[in-house]
This record gives sequence, structure tokens and C-alpha cells, in this order.
Amino acid sequence: MKVYPTYKGLRKVAFTLIAGSILLVNPGYVGAEPGVIPQQPEGVATKKIAIVIDDFGNNMNGTAEMMKLPIPFTVAVMPFLPSTKQDAQLAHDRGLEVILHLPMEPVRGKKSWLGPGAITTDLSSEEIHKRIVAAIDDVPYAIGINNHMGSKATADERVMKILIEICKERNLVLLDSRTTPKSLIGKIADSRGVPHADNQLFFDDLYTYSHISKQMVKLKRLIHEKDEVIAIGHVGPPGKKTAQVINEAIPAIQKEATFVTISQMVK
Repeated sequence: MKVYPTYKGLRKVAFTLIAGSILLVNPGYVGAEPGVIPQQPEGVATKKIAIVIDDFGNNMNGTAEMMKLPIPFTVAVMPFLPSTKQDAQLAHDRGLEVILHLPMEPVRGKKSWLGPGAITTDLSSEEIHKRIVAAIDDVPYAIGINNHMGSKATADERVMKILIEICKERNLVLLDSRTTPKSLIGKIADSRGVPHADNQLFFDDLYTYSHISKQMVKLKRLIHEKDEVIAIGHVGPPGKKTAQVINEAIPAIQKEATFVTISQMVK
């Protein structure tokens, strides 16, 4: 059964991204050990787990802690924000994979929560195309795209056809964050031969250490049940807690699964 994030959690993430006055900037960010490439220890694990961390690009809390995780993971960077290029460059220097975290219209909530360059269903097809291309170009080293919010936009056939055609033209992969069961990403991507994958769990749709720990238990259960698992966490309000929970779970997970990046999980 798929796990979808709560609207409350999504709203908190979006609001915190836009409301710069309440952002918590991590003082340890500069010392995030650039140039250190995470390595996956050799072993017999045949299962795969891909962790994606969203909301980089705005000097968010937990950035340094995430960048120090000793595993391969994927860094999802929002476009047109103060540290968009810095975060993408840092991830690349660390040997991590970068994708564009594209802001897209939700069913509920204000469009202003999405930030600059958001993809909304009221835009013309030409404007949607222009914004997606500009966002891709704004995030260095991006090898793919996942959606930030987007419960309305990912269920809109016209919008998704434009997005997926651009991905096909640019040889980009797609990760459906699965903020709605009505998403059309998989169906349209399959029809156009675009590599894609689905998120299966959010670590931190609620920001408490207790909740994130419970989600990690669910993740371990999914690993027992499936050969391949994808999970999403965030920098920002839950960033340090999520990084801590992931770091603490690494030894146990590595007994059963190999950490990979999202490009190794798309079909």
C-alpha cells in the first residue's frame, strides 16, 4: 500500500521555504566536507534502497548533516533560490546525484507557497514549457526531476505531457513523489519511454523525532517485503532529525540492502 504525505506536512515545508524570515540556517553548512565521496561497503546485499532528500536550495537547516551521510543518496534542489547552485555544486563535489525539485501546484493551498517559477495548471502550454526548461537550466548537474507538492499538477494530463516530453528530449529521469494517488506521471512516462520511479514513503511529513523514527521502522519493513524501495526526506524544519535517524539506521539497512541513487532505480 502506498504511503502519501499529509497535507499539513506539505504545507509546513512549502511555507518554510518561502518565508525566509523563519528559516533556520545551519551554521555548520560551510564545513560539509566537500570532496568526500560516500561509499557503499561491499557485501552480499542484493536489495536496493534509494533515499532522496528534498528542498535543498534555500540554505535549509540540516544541509550539512545530510551532506555528511556516508551513503550514496540523491539531492533534490529547488530552482531559483539563494543556494540553488551552491547546494547542487556541493552535492556534485561530494559524488552525490542531483535532481531538480520542481515546484508544482497542489490541490489545496496557496500558489504563493510554491516559490518562483512554479508550474500551475492555469498557465499556457508555452509558459509551462518555458518554466520547466528554465528550472532545469537553473540546477547544475540535474539528471532528473521530482515534484515539490504537485497534487493538482501531476494529475493534469496536459501539464504532465509537457513535462515528460521535455524529460524525453533532455534524457532526464522522473521520480514521482506521489503526493496524490491520481498522478499521471507513470502512465504518461511509460507511453513515451521515459525512465521513472515512484516514491514509497516520506520520512518526515511530521517533524518529530518520534514520527521520523516510526517511518524508518516502516521503511525497514518495506525492505523486507520488496527488492527495491524509494523513500524521501527533507532538509528544513525536520532536516537534522531526519539525517540523524537515517545515519543511525545505516548499519542495519546495509545488512539487507545496498544504498543507490535514483538513476539506478528508474525503469
